[in-house]
Amino acid sequence: MVRDVLHLRAPGNWMNDPNGFIYFRGKYHLFYQYFPYGPMWGTMHWGHAVSEDLVRWEHGDIALFPTKGYDRNGVFSGSALEKDGKLYLYYSAVRYLEEDAENIHYAPHDFYETSQAVLVSEDGVKFDNWKEKSQIIPVCRNEETANAVHTRDPKVWKENGIYYMVLGSTYREQVGRAVFYRSENGVDWEYANQLRDGQFGRILECPDVFRIGEDYIFLGSPMYVSEDEPGYQHHAVCARADFDEKTCGLTLLSECRYVDYGLDLYAAQTNVDEEGRRVMFAWMRMPEEVKAPDRKPWIGMMCQPRVIELEGGHIYFRIHPNVEKYFEKETAEKSTMRGMPCRIRTVLGKGESLNAGGYRIWEEDDRIWTDRSRVYAGIRGHKLVSSTPGLAGRYELDIFVSPSLIEVFVNEGQYVISSVVYGLGAELAGKIDKIYRPVENIIATGNEV
Repeated sequence: MVRDVLHLRAPGNWMNDPNGFIYFRGKYHLFYQYFPYGPMWGTMHWGHAVSEDLVRWEHGDIALFPTKGYDRNGVFSGSALEKDGKLYLYYSAVRYLEEDAENIHYAPHDFYETSQAVLVSEDGVKFDNWKEKSQIIPVCRNEETANAVHTRDPKVWKENGIYYMVLGSTYREQVGRAVFYRSENGVDWEYANQLRDGQFGRILECPDVFRIGEDYIFLGSPMYVSEDEPGYQHHAVCARADFDEKTCGLTLLSECRYVDYGLDLYAAQTNVDEEGRRVMFAWMRMPEEVKAPDRKPWIGMMCQPRVIELEGGHIYFRIHPNVEKYFEKETAEKSTMRGMPCRIRTVLGKGESLNAGGYRIWEEDDRIWTDRSRVYAGIRGHKLVSSTPGLAGRYELDIFVSPSLIEVFVNEGQYVISSVVYGLGAELAGKIDKIYRPVENIIATGNEV
């Protein structure tokens, strides 16, 4: 059995978007886009992992895989909902209209079509891919409603007795749009509304609309929204929003900003934990595979769980209390200790810096900057130096260092910079106030985190 701590990562081969994140029957379920045949993108399945605390994860068997004519070429991203005590898994179903005879896992020239489907599980353990699937929204042939190819990633929720679905889409591959459907039973859906917005790039992926108290937040991943960052045309963004339940009208109340300023993070998905906190997971994009003793070569992992809060009109992404509890053991040993994570807490002054195994963090021009050029294995075409917006003179840092990922929380989640790393060293140096280790020794499990 493959287990992970702090960061859920591919159990071998390929992982991308988080799917179907939910607290169901006393456990957290996190599904994910999975290609089980190699460390590369291919025909999508849903992998499945379960946790009791959002920190320690156990991978299960593949949950969803192609079995129907409408999903024969991929069970793409979606979400989960509990209904009548059962687990409903909503997903985008892909069918290629042309195949490459030399590689059946790719559609030449994006010649395919997408519909929306659901699989119902009685218990969240067994998933009958032959008998319990149904197509709930057929391929849309009306471009004014949605695009037949690029309409995907259903996020479903229930509010005041009505079920809502938001899908990412495009209008003629020129501007991204969020498309809304509504239902009285979660099975029979009707088109309701849409929002086209230049901030959604050319294609919108992985939209999410949810409440924080009385306010709404929008999360999404627009494609081709930026030509400025090398290797990063597609970004995860967030904005304050308003949502009209009666009309399904979405209005953005602020400009979209990055969810994470490292820009490796993409395809965020949220749900509430057992205490009602809004929690987010997202995919950390990795350019190269990792070889590890506990599994096959793997590529792709998730960020640690983050609590989303709204304070003074600003969206915060904060450390989950369960992660806080996991790092209560303070130590004086200044080493990253490969194979075991550490937490660093410090307050930087003007011009001060620190070094975590070759990953540099410093203050300059009222911003926090990071540089991973020494721990990125000479990989080209990716962003190496990142920074936050201006911080008004406050530089409190909470840093989580693990072998493949470093997450820097600035001013209690005001901004976050997360960076995939390769070849991290062991030395910690510079302005470091406190270092914490996990409360239990996880090296013995053989798991990198």
